[in-house]
Amino acid sequence: MIGKIAGRIDYRATDHVLIDVRGVGYLVYCSERTMAALPGNGEAVALYTELLVREDNLQLFGFLSLVEKEWHRLLISVQGVGAKASLAILGALGPDGVSRAIALGDHGAVATAKGVGPKIAQRVIAELKDKAPAVMAMGNVGGPVPDGAAEDVIEPAVPAAPATAAGSGQAAALSALQNLGYGPSEAASAVAEAAGAGADGEADLIRAALKLLAPKG
Repeated sequence: MIGKIAGRIDYRATDHVLIDVRGVGYLVYCSERTMAALPGNGEAVALYTELLVREDNLQLFGFLSLVEKEWHRLLISVQGVGAKASLAILGALGPDGVSRAIALGDHGAVATAKGVGPKIAQRVIAELKDKAPAVMAMGNVGGPVPDGAAEDVIEPAVPAAPATAAGSGQAAALSALQNLGYGPSEAASAVAEAAGAGADGEADLIRAALKLLAPKG
């Protein structure tokens, strides 16, 4: 299994890059969001990867973080969601956006992805809602590879995805709420709703989530 690629970009296409690793070229498919965050030709890059094995084909898919990779793995486990649809969902929402949409049961957000219809979106929510808390709790685990991590193969780190800090805050808030006795699903929904309303940082997210979880009336 190829779990990570570190090398230099040989060329870029609309949905994939060719990464040269010590003279060996790897074709890696990525979401639109990940493609937009990658550097130009000739520059160093590192991606976490997932290998799809078929009878007549092998395909590598690349991700900026382990959270993004984990969502891809879960999304393609849903009947009717292939690798292309998974990348479309991640490209439209980003890993944190996917976490929020699934935690909140927002199938409309999932359906904004190209090629993903309402029925598939509803199935994604139904099958993955209970798994959202665990992925959200990953925070920024498996973020971009640090400088010098791959010696002379790659020098600069991959630019951090904008949602990395937010993901870390959400993970910490989720953990705090669960320590207070709230269930994983209700805690995840409250944190996702608080983040969607603009709360930022662990303390703000916890305060906003607690207000949402407080008994009404």
